[in-house]
Amino acid sequence: MTVHFIGAGPGAADLLTLRGRDLLARCPVCLYAGSIVPAEMLEHCPPDARLVDTAPLTLDLIEQEYIKAHAAGQDIARLHSGDLSVYSAVAEQIRRLDRHGIPWTMTPGVPAFAAAASVLGRELTVPEVAQSVVLTRVSGRASAMPEREKLAAFGATGATLAIHLAIHVLDQIVSDLTPLYGADCPVAIVARATWPDQLVLRGTLATISEQLATNPVERTALVLVGPALGTQDFRESALYNADYHRRFRS
Repeated sequence: MTVHFIGAGPGAADLLTLRGRDLLARCPVCLYAGSIVPAEMLEHCPPDARLVDTAPLTLDLIEQEYIKAHAAGQDIARLHSGDLSVYSAVAEQIRRLDRHGIPWTMTPGVPAFAAAASVLGRELTVPEVAQSVVLTRVSGRASAMPEREKLAAFGATGATLAIHLAIHVLDQIVSDLTPLYGADCPVAIVARATWPDQLVLRGTLATISEQLATNPVERTALVLVGPALGTQDFRESALYNADYHRRFRS
């Protein structure tokens, strides 16, 4: 018996990976985050699969589901939104599985920041403008931010910031970042990227709060900040330059 953690992606049902689809198809039990995983993905499960919505469950109850399936010799497909590598709460589940000696695997999914960039039609790294993307959040009820990981510290680098789970403190984001990026720095808010009801707000640090006030969105929205979101005046990468010598080009 194995627990297969699967990244479901940002929302669109067809952004599930082929590996994730195949795992769903062969597992007799599926635990899924019903509040943010599209129901269409469950259609890949066997017709007689036991489906468990984990949205109302505590970690202890989820652990009991793993133990129950392990005793019955049943593989579990554990479907999470987005990608497993960030803000997925997978680490705490894996730790408990290890305590019980229950095997597990991880299958990545399309992360929210990548989906948001595609919706915006932007590359988040632009030559000589920004070559780093910082995935971060702010302190919340679930967990506090480490002292060294403050928004202003990341903003001082000038990198593109992808700020998760922080739409409720947009004014704080604006206040912390305006001195570092300038009031005219591009900002985008992408809510429910790739869902049919996705919402995109574009503006600057000076204007984005006003836009949000007239277009309220849920906490699952992603806030992106940085000059790479709007610049058109940048040097082309040397990668495809005729004078750039590489082993694949004669």
